[in-house]
Parts: sequence; C-alpha cells; structure tokens
Amino acid sequence: MEIFGGFTAIQIAVALAAALGSAFVRGLTGFGMAILLVPVLALALPPVEAVVLANALTFMIGATEIRSLVRDAERSAWVIAALVVVTTPIGLWALSMTGRDVARLVIALIAVSAFLAILLPKRGAAVPGPVVTGSVGVLSGLMTGYAGMPGPPVVPYYAGRDLPRPTIKASMQLIFTIAASAGLASATWLGILRWELLVFALVMLPMIIAGNRLGARVSGQISDPVWRVSVGLILGGAAVAAFARLV
Repeated sequence: MEIFGGFTAIQIAVALAAALGSAFVRGLTGFGMAILLVPVLALALPPVEAVVLANALTFMIGATEIRSLVRDAERSAWVIAALVVVTTPIGLWALSMTGRDVARLVIALIAVSAFLAILLPKRGAAVPGPVVTGSVGVLSGLMTGYAGMPGPPVVPYYAGRDLPRPTIKASMQLIFTIAASAGLASATWLGILRWELLVFALVMLPMIIAGNRLGARVSGQISDPVWRVSVGLILGGAAVAAFARLV
C-alpha cells in the first residue's frame, strides 16, 4: 500500500532502519553512510532515487556539523571537493542512462573497491601529489553521481595516512557534504529530483541524527587502532553485503 509519493510502508520501514544503522557507522568512522545506505535503498527504490535520497540525507547531516568540519578538515579536502562538484553531473547522467541491474552491479563493485583500497600499506601524513589528489577528486565525483558514494577514493586517501582521527573524519565529511550538494544540484538540473524524495529525507533525518550521535559517542571511547580496524571491517562488510544482494 502506498503511503505518499509512491512509497510503500515496507519501503519506508527499510529506509528508516538503514538510515539508523548507516548513520551510526558515519558517526563511528567518519564515512560509510552512503556506502551502506545506497545498496539497501536500491533494493526498495530505483537506483537513481536511492542515490538522490542518500545525497539529500548526507547534505542534511553535514549541514548540521559544517562549522566543525571547516575548522578541522585538511586543506586538500577543498581541492578534492571542487573536483567532485565538476564531475558529479557526469556520473549522475551515466546513472540515468543505465539499467537497474547494471547500476546495482556497479554499486556493488564500488563497495568492493573501497575495501580493497583500504588494505593498501599505510602511508605517512604528507599530502599526496597533485596527480593523486586530483584523481581522487575526479573519481569521487563520478562515484557521487553514479552511486551516491564519494567515499571509495576518499577513505583510503585520508584513513590510509598517519593523520589525527579528527582531521581524517572532518576532511572526509566535508567532502561528502559538498559532494551531496553537487549531487542534488545535478539531480535538479537533470529533472531527477522529486519533491517526494526531499520529504522522505526529512522523515528519515531524525534517525540519521540519532544514529550519527550514537556512533560519534562510541568513536570517542575506542583507541585509534580499534578505530582503524573498524574502518576496514565496515568496508569489507559492505562489499560482502552488496554482492550477496546481487546473488
């Protein structure tokens, strides 16, 4: 039975549960909300709508923290975010031209790529060169548009370096917030954004805020090695779950 905007009670229930769990992961690790949320939403919604909805939620939760994100983020986050804004429309256009089954497969592959990248050897704290930084920005923008997941290139870029945890989390979340705004602007430009999706996002927002606060509280109580292991486990779990859903 449809409740509003073509969404059924089951779809709303699945979305709310996914929102709480994925937001907890965001608060814990600084990332992961879109990686976990989009594959689940794509089971109940068309992939395009799942991506747009995830972008709306990412923007909303990021907007509530924008002062601390700007204060604590590394300067490289602004460079990557600028490239994300430029390349996001290309990814979203590609998604709108792709069939649902292909889109779900690509989303699963993106989740796997994030896990494999985090297994690379840990690097020092120095900012990588402009080629690496630029590539991360371009890939993140394409993935933002196509899958609502800017994280796969960004997470290894920061979490794979010897940086303070607050800097890692703020840098990633600042990029994700700007990426989400670019995704919403692109969806509006392409005529994909429906007002019902924004209403749906507002319905889900309290669950996002609650899960994020709980995750942040837990994050403050664990050591850095445990936090880094959690990052790897969450990425690995997301990859396995994404392919399990395909099967």
